Amino acid sequence: MSASFLIGFLLANAYYQNNLKPETDRKNMQIAKQIASYAESADNPEAYLSTTAATGYQLFLKGPEKSSFFGNPFDGKDLPEEDVQRVMDGETYHGMRDFSAGIFVTGFFANELRNSVGVPVTIEGEPHALFLRPDIKLLFNEVHILFGQMAVVIIILSLLAMLLFSGILVHPIRKLSRTTNVIKKGDFTVHPDIHRKDEIGTLARNFSSMIDRLGEVDRLRRNFVSNVSHDFQTPLLNIRGYSHLLESRELSEEEKTEYIKIIQDETERLSTLSRQLLLLSSIEDSGNLIERQSFDIKRQLEETLRRYHWRISSEGLALTYSFDEATYSGNAELLQAVWDNLITNAIKYSKPDSSIHVSLQNMDK
Repeated sequence: MSASFLIGFLLANAYYQNNLKPETDRKNMQIAKQIASYAESADNPEAYLSTTAATGYQLFLKGPEKSSFFGNPFDGKDLPEEDVQRVMDGETYHGMRDFSAGIFVTGFFANELRNSVGVPVTIEGEPHALFLRPDIKLLFNEVHILFGQMAVVIIILSLLAMLLFSGILVHPIRKLSRTTNVIKKGDFTVHPDIHRKDEIGTLARNFSSMIDRLGEVDRLRRNFVSNVSHDFQTPLLNIRGYSHLLESRELSEEEKTEYIKIIQDETERLSTLSRQLLLLSSIEDSGNLIERQSFDIKRQLEETLRRYHWRISSEGLALTYSFDEATYSGNAELLQAVWDNLITNAIKYSKPDSSIHVSLQNMDK
């Protein structure tokens, strides 16, 4: 606002200096010539000039022997004698046009005799010089109350307009703030009800997209936690089951060795799952970070079924399988999680006395 006021002031000053000052000087020069013409033909020139001054002018009449002021007095009466003499000799004086004021406010309101126009006038056969300028105080005395009222009204209207536009700007921001508070509580279904085509509307649309993305991420996180819990539960159940079997005294040394080997494998599997969690937490582009290598998928399935043999038997289920020789290029640890999920679901949802059949076919044969 300060910069705008300064720029506007400088532009107004330039306009005043280049346009208004010459125009004001020209108009007042015409008025001064008309007043001088009437004064020359008046029976009582001084009375006429006094009456004319009362209409809103300050006049100075300089004669060979005396000087007279009419209307309100000038604050500055310093006028070079040579200028007065030239006017008495028949020239005109353009004090308004040539007044050397730095800014237009002081130039316009400077109540000085130098800031006037002068014309020659002949009174009673003697050459005189008549100087004139509008009585700014008299003119503004009639309208200063109106200007004051206008200024108050403008200020009030400006404040109301600022409050109105501020409310229009702040209202959608408040909606975004309320939406943020709801999201902070974990509700990703809410969206800001803002339909605008400006920058705030763009912000609201981006905000809605972010909410949808956060909701999807939260859903994936919940599914991930559920899947991880399931993946950890399976080897723990196997460890517990085979540890209970080891308590039996009827087991042969070969069976004990086999069960201990399964428990060790499941322990290693838990360790592998832990490493996978650390890997998944740091992956940004999983396709580029997953290590692929060729491995024997038939052997992997056989070892998987061997670990689940006790659970299948305890559930009263029969197991059959047929495997072709096959190799696969991929991540063996992640694929192992797939087999575990499939077999545990098969055990969980199979009816008693039913059978589970697992087959592996090499389609490249």
